[in-house]
Amino acid sequence: MCINESTRREFFKNAAVIGAAAAGVQAVAASGAAHAAPRSAAAAGSGEKVALTNVRVFDGRVLSAPRTVVIDNGLIGISAFGARTVDCGGAALLPGLIDSHIHVQNEGTLEQLASFGVTTGLDMACFPPSVFQGLRGLPGLTDIRSAGTPAVAPGSPQSRIPTFPPSGVVTGPEQAHQFVTDRIAEGSDYIKLIVDSPGLDQATLTAITRKAHAFGRLVMAHAVTNATIGTALTANVDMIHHVPLDAAVTAAIAGRYAGSGTIAVPTLTMMEGFAGLGIPGYSYANARDGVATLRQAGVRILAGTDSNHTPGIPVQPAFGSSLHHELELLVGAGLSTAEALRSATCLPARSFGLRDRGAIRPGYRADLVLVDGDPLADIRATRAIQRVWVGGAEYPPAS
Repeated sequence: MCINESTRREFFKNAAVIGAAAAGVQAVAASGAAHAAPRSAAAAGSGEKVALTNVRVFDGRVLSAPRTVVIDNGLIGISAFGARTVDCGGAALLPGLIDSHIHVQNEGTLEQLASFGVTTGLDMACFPPSVFQGLRGLPGLTDIRSAGTPAVAPGSPQSRIPTFPPSGVVTGPEQAHQFVTDRIAEGSDYIKLIVDSPGLDQATLTAITRKAHAFGRLVMAHAVTNATIGTALTANVDMIHHVPLDAAVTAAIAGRYAGSGTIAVPTLTMMEGFAGLGIPGYSYANARDGVATLRQAGVRILAGTDSNHTPGIPVQPAFGSSLHHELELLVGAGLSTAEALRSATCLPARSFGLRDRGAIRPGYRADLVLVDGDPLADIRATRAIQRVWVGGAEYPPAS
């Protein structure tokens, strides 16, 4: 089949954008007690005091000399007195990993994330709100935040999804207040915009962003071309998710990111997957080079995978394991291994205002990943997981 520019754009829009918006739809039927046994087993030990001895701690830049880290009632403690001792044999201890772009589905999703050391998942579109509301705060499982329903244009592919909430369809800037207050009432932690061409106009995107900021909410933008990225930057969004495949991000666009403090979540794993479909004009090299340009401009980059289990979407990165691949792709795009680790630990914690995680410090959540080897020497060492703790509860790592 011959694919011209219009057809190519429509394919990407229907596959990637609908996938982003619809990933949580089937979760209602799938969520519930089906996966409760592993969670109960993991949560049972969350109050135990454990001293992890002989561990090298990643502090955001280097691995420390062997030391002791205490898990005390779900938090990083100070004193090892009375703790059960675990000799870690010089293994590397990382803060629990954070995936800055997932589409949560059910409790099994959280189990899969936890088994790969992803202790926080940031959902970027999920509806109805009962899906993510029912997955919050499950003891011993990955902690989540969610955008809930994204803002989409009338007649857009997402608006035609049978279960898409009508309140997510925004016709103009006069609806910005209602859209934002509806999302806040439903429990959305941040606001998501689908920036497409054609799509929501500049005035509407800007109005929603301003209203969200007035309510103290961050704004996420889905944008997959240089043109739509420019539109998102003009709206003053906080983070732009994805990176173009049709042309690399230009130095001028990267300069706008840097000048405004806009954060990039490239989702290279998803971009690699779509580039591999053989769509004319799409090249993974454009995505990789775009990330390199953003890094050179000093833009903050976060690791996100766009993991989903959405029927009909041709690219479905696996929950948990794909974040390790994302780190490898980021290093391949020019980030140092320390920068890649920060992109999945302290930087997303800081960027999303999660002040109790992202680092191994007294009083922080005991979200921890013990790995064999040195991920600063070889980022692939993050895959060699020995043990995982989620809020102090040990969770069995994936085999």
